[in-house]
Amino acid sequence: MINKLLRAISRVFFHLSRFMLSFLEAVAPRLFMVFYTRLLKLYGLKFNGKPRYIATKVKFDNFDKVELGERAVISQNVIFLTHDYSFTTGLISIGKCPPTDIAFVRPIRVGNNVFIGMSAILLPGTQIGNDVIIGAGSIVRGIIPSDSIVMGNPGKIIGKLSEKAALWEKKMNDIEVSVE
Repeated sequence: MINKLLRAISRVFFHLSRFMLSFLEAVAPRLFMVFYTRLLKLYGLKFNGKPRYIATKVKFDNFDKVELGERAVISQNVIFLTHDYSFTTGLISIGKCPPTDIAFVRPIRVGNNVFIGMSAILLPGTQIGNDVIIGAGSIVRGIIPSDSIVMGNPGKIIGKLSEKAALWEKKMNDIEVSVE
């Protein structure tokens, strides 16, 4: 009972802190990231380097099961889902009703120089290599090798990031780009 109460208080503190930081995010994103990464570390998120950006509306269901690499960019509404309760549903379907819900819990690892687009969902056990783009709205599971572009539901590798980047570089003079 006390553990549940402490966990609830901890979650309220996290959400209040994140809400307060959202104002800073709008006016000073770099400074926001300094404070936000400290808050995320406090709650157990693992960093292998310095992330470029993590939006305030990213959902981490289990902070200590997520690891982010150098220059990771995590857009708004991305979900890191490290648990899966479908095991309970499966057991019930074969006549074995467990006394409580049972979940698979698997960590998620994101490599270096990874961009994850808005509203993507990373499922339990996902491992993303280095130099990867995950397209907006994609649902990703399994092992994503380095130098990949992943899009869709289910997420599929649609190409190599290095090849796409070379094409983008050739077109830079023909399209509008923003340099920040």
